[in-house]
Parts: sequence; structure tokens; C-alpha cells
Amino acid sequence: MTREDTRAEHTDILVVGSGFGGAVTAYRFAEAGRRVVVLERGKAYPPGSFARSPSDIAANFWDPMQGRHGLFDIWSFADFEAVVSSGLGGGSLIYANVLLRKDEKWFIRDAPAGGGYESWPITRADLEPHYAAVETMLSAQRFPAGQPGYQASRRTELLTLAGRRLGYTAEQPPLAVTFASGGTPPVPGAPIPDPSYGNIHGRPRITCVLCGECDLGCNYGSKNTLDHTYLSAAAHHGADLRVHHEVRSITPRDGGGYTVGYVLHTPGDTGALAAIPEQIITCDRLVLAAGTLGTTYLLLRNRAALPGISRMLGRRFSGNGDLLGFVRGVPGASLGSAHAPVITTAVRVPDQVDDIVNGDGAIPAIPASTERGCYIEDAGYPGFAEWLIEAAQLTGMAARVVSAGYQMIRSRIVDNPAPQIDMIISRLLGSGAASAGSMPLLGMGRDVPTGRMSVHDDYLQITDYPAGSRPYFDRLERIMNDLATEMGGDFQQNPLSLLSRVITVHPLGGAGMGADITSGVIDQWGEVFGHRGLYVADGAAMPGPVGANPSLTIAAFADRLAEHVLASDPVRDAHNASEAAP
Repeated sequence: MTREDTRAEHTDILVVGSGFGGAVTAYRFAEAGRRVVVLERGKAYPPGSFARSPSDIAANFWDPMQGRHGLFDIWSFADFEAVVSSGLGGGSLIYANVLLRKDEKWFIRDAPAGGGYESWPITRADLEPHYAAVETMLSAQRFPAGQPGYQASRRTELLTLAGRRLGYTAEQPPLAVTFASGGTPPVPGAPIPDPSYGNIHGRPRITCVLCGECDLGCNYGSKNTLDHTYLSAAAHHGADLRVHHEVRSITPRDGGGYTVGYVLHTPGDTGALAAIPEQIITCDRLVLAAGTLGTTYLLLRNRAALPGISRMLGRRFSGNGDLLGFVRGVPGASLGSAHAPVITTAVRVPDQVDDIVNGDGAIPAIPASTERGCYIEDAGYPGFAEWLIEAAQLTGMAARVVSAGYQMIRSRIVDNPAPQIDMIISRLLGSGAASAGSMPLLGMGRDVPTGRMSVHDDYLQITDYPAGSRPYFDRLERIMNDLATEMGGDFQQNPLSLLSRVITVHPLGGAGMGADITSGVIDQWGEVFGHRGLYVADGAAMPGPVGANPSLTIAAFADRLAEHVLASDPVRDAHNASEAAP
């Protein structure tokens, strides 16, 4: 079958990926009556199917060449690592549930010509109604700290008080977790009734049981992940959700629309993707939502087929300022880190731009050396952060850290292009137990988006990050140290930061929005400049760091994108219109 074969399957809207951008757009378009197909490379994870045993977790990585089609996809780049996920529901399967809106003043507009690094063509006001819509769909609730049954999480109170004593704001942020259902008071383990649109998994769900396993995947269905919400609603409205489908090629069609080539993964199969026969599907509109790394990789890989695409493609990569640290030796009773969701508290540290007022809404260029705002949040376990604790300098881990360090250094020397480092991470996995007085701290904020993304030998590469953000990370570590001291404990760096390396779980940028083709790859509505009907709806669309946890902002952006497309083209696609004709 050739790429222009008229017998190829066709759909109105093809969505690549099922994370926050893909799930939201799939639902909005399906609800409006469009024919929607969602292609997801990973598999579905109904409640009860997430790995828990050490052996299952150690094998739960994404590396199809080795026959692994697991949940965690670990990438190693020149100066940092990235952790993303693969599965129906995307990053929502392993994220820590936080739904914070991007700070109003952090929608920076500083032109590169003036020494700036990011310029947002949208404002907080543009996203407000879409933030509200997503919060409603994900049933945002706050952790009921101190209420009966929820007193064990001592870390919630300690971090809140420490932040406020230092002069910062601190709150229990909205979470996409069900603590209370049906208007009743919060109680762990209560049944969650299915919504009107049902649930694609067909399995019962219960309210949060406070196990701290959010980042490993919730086996109780307590997290309001995208498979339980947007994707179930999309399927209810007719969207076709397909797992094990990985997109490889994009080609514009004569007369409009796109031909998309994909491979179908068979669990357990090994070998290069190039050896798998490529199948095709055509569409009127193509929404790329394969995550920051996946979407930018697809655009770079298919750049020759997309003439005139912006030179900004691959630019302005950001890790959203992610930094992991640890608090140890907090006196008193247990911090209760295993008796609450992974994140319960957010401490906000102000940014210099918070005090800038500009009549036209624009913010002058901010030099990279000035103080940039951040958030610092607590972390429960046994989530992914706990694996990193076990991989650090806690008792009994030295030999594994040395071995893993040697393997990482060796990969740099031989210039191994393979981005997955699952075998190295597997060697670092420990028992998952942490001392009662220890807890991770998760930092994120306004780093400098200097990263450059490219494809070499069919592998994604990212350079020049976190270059330029050292002052930001230094400040973040100082504040983490201050918080640890206020809590009565000691601060401990992530060992990788001693090697000037960071780990991000929030990669952003690469196909960012801009005012025009000289400043961005897509416009403010997510459409690629010069390529009608091609959209970017995920973290790749962000022109810089969100600052707060980015999932809500990505979802709101995707909701706005879909609403704009539907408003500008209210009539159904030609296929549906012709069916209705007499």
C-alpha cells in the first residue's frame, strides 16, 4: 500500500499520544461529532495492573528493541536525564496529581533580540476558562490534612509551617485524586461511582487509600487519570483508542490532510523499529501529543516532508527547573510519607517578575542571572523519588551507585546514542524503604529554556541544557536547605547534581508557540505555521517553563486549541456532511 493509496483508512481527526494534550483534544473533538482515532504506543493499565514487585518494577521500562513495553521511559542526554511514561493516559499514569495554574506574571514576553529566552503569546486570562474546565473534568480535590483518617502525614504540616516561617506561601494544592465521593466526607477506600460516560476499563475504583504509590501507577483507581476521565469520555462519544501503535512518519497529502505511518508493537517482540512493517492512516487534521520528547522527535525526523517549518523547531527546551533533593534526620514521629499521596504541599517562592507591572501585559527581558521563582513540594514514597533515594548515599547503596556511575560515564566515552538507560536504573533499584525522618523534596520553576533538540542517526539528542540555569538551581538548593533546617533536619543533594546533572520529569518545549514563524513553531492556537491542519497539543508547545507542575497548563492549552478549531469550523467534516445530505 503506497502512502497515497485511496484505500487507506481515513479519519477526521488523528491524535498521536494519549497524555494531557491528546486525551483532552480527543474528547473535545469526539464530543463534537468528529471521527477521532487515538494512536498510543503503550498499553492500557486498568486498576490492579501496575507493577509492584521489585522484579516487575525493574523490568517495567520502555525499550522495544529489547522486548520491553513497560511504563517508564528513561532518557539520558548530554547533561541531564528525563523520565516520561508510555501507556494509555500518558504522563497522568505516573504524575503526582498536582493541578496548579501557571502564575499570571510568569507568562513572560521577552523577545530574543532583547536578551530574553521565552515569549508567551497567550496570557493567564486566555487560559482561565480552560483551567476551570479541566479542573472540573479531573475532579480536583485538596488533601484533607488533619481530618479523621488523614493525620498520619506529618510531613504535610511540617513543610507548610517551614515554608511560612521563611516568608513563603504554602498550600495543599488541588490534586486529581478522589478523597471524597458523592458529596460524603473524605474516607479512604470508599467506592467511586462511574460517571455518566462510564469507564473504559470496566473495573471498580475506590477513594485514595493513602499508600503513596501515585508515581508507580494507582492500582486502586483513586487517581483521576486521563484513562478514567477524558479518554473514557472520548470513547463514550465514539473515539477509537488504539494501543501499541507508534507513529513514525508524517506526510502532507495533496489537497489537504496528512498521511501518517505507524508501527504496531507486539508485546515481547524484539528488534529495531525499522524492521517492523509500517502501516498508514490518513486524516483531515493531525494532532501531535506524543509528549515533548516524542512530538519534537517526530517533527524533526519528518522535517524534510514539512517544508518551510519554523527554524525554531527543536529550540527552547526546558526541564521546567526540576530538581530533586532530600531531607534527612527530622526528629520526632514518622513523617508519614507512606500514608498520603506523593505530593500534599506546595511552597511557592516568588520571582522577581512578580513585582513588575507593565500596562501592555509584556514583561521586559529578564537576565538569566536574576532570581527566578520556583515551587518546592513534598514527596511521599514508594514513588519514583524513593527509587532515587535508594540510589543515593543511603546505607548499602554505594556499590550500586559506583557501578551505575561507571556505566553512565562509559556511555559518554563511547558516545552511545541510545537514550534509554533502563538497565542502569534497574541496577539502582533498592528495597523502597526509607527512614522515618527522611523525605524527598521536589523543586521546579522558571529555569532558562536554552536546550536544543536534534535527531542524529534516528536518535533524539538534547544539548545546551541546563546551561544558563546554574544560578536558578543554586538558589533552589539554598531554599531547600533552609526548609530542611526549619523542619529540624539536614538537606542532602541528589548525587547526580554533584556531577552538574539534573533529572526532569517535566520536559517542555521544542515546538513552542510564538507570535509568528520567526518566534515559534506553532501559533497561539497550536497550529503549525505553514501547515494547515497540523497541531501540537502537548508539552512541546510550551515556549518556556510553566514553573508550577505543567500538566494543568498543557491540558488547558489543549482544551483551548480544540475549542478554537471547532469554533472556526463548526460544520462537520465533508464526510459527515455528505452522509447527512439528501
